[in-house]
Amino acid sequence: MRLSKSWTVAAKDLRIFKKKKVIVYSIVFFQIIVSVGLPLIIKVAESRSNSVRAAALPQVLDSFSFWYVIGSSILPLSLASYSLIGEKVQKSLEPLLATPTTDEEILAGKSIAAALPGLAATYLGATLFMVLMDRITHAKLGYLYYPNWNMAVILLVLTPLTIIYSIGVNILISSRSNDVRSAQQLGALMVLPLGLIYVLSETRVISLSVTNLLIIAAILAAADVAAFILAKAAFQREEILTRWK
Repeated sequence: MRLSKSWTVAAKDLRIFKKKKVIVYSIVFFQIIVSVGLPLIIKVAESRSNSVRAAALPQVLDSFSFWYVIGSSILPLSLASYSLIGEKVQKSLEPLLATPTTDEEILAGKSIAAALPGLAATYLGATLFMVLMDRITHAKLGYLYYPNWNMAVILLVLTPLTIIYSIGVNILISSRSNDVRSAQQLGALMVLPLGLIYVLSETRVISLSVTNLLIIAAILAAADVAAFILAKAAFQREEILTRWK
């Protein structure tokens, strides 16, 4: 596989995404809600009742940190769906498929284009989140909670793996769909298991320790491989050229 060809595909898609203001605004808006809203919840709870105990804060903060994993499964959906279905509808995918570029190079390029905006937004949002949360919780904890190993695993391991899985699933769905919204809605179902993990952590059924996060990462890595294999099998160049009308 020639990475230069994949980057050419990615660069073209990124230029198209830049013009889609709704997609860009949705990514930014989500990060603002999470990165500012979660620290605000702690601030309001603390100011109203002073009921947030120092001993309970670490588990709450770890659960809140997991929102960046959930977000990384959501943010690429619009980009990945539009990358395939949008081009299908606009009849701009067929000329690309008619070039000597391989299926792997095309899929890699489109995956890179869908991953980079969400990854960049996640890292910027997480930085803001950690700064705000440290300012709010420092007096209660007596130390700066972030950065820590939990957040490192979430941002450097889980987030990329989740984005890759989200894109792979969406490519698989988009290969058999002609409607962007339907593809996004079906792709969003993958958020449910991550949401369940968050709920279980908030209710103290499980803890989001480094060990448990790495176990989740191992499961996601296996899911990434399966999603890529299935997406590649579903992405049939000849069928697209002859039947996607």
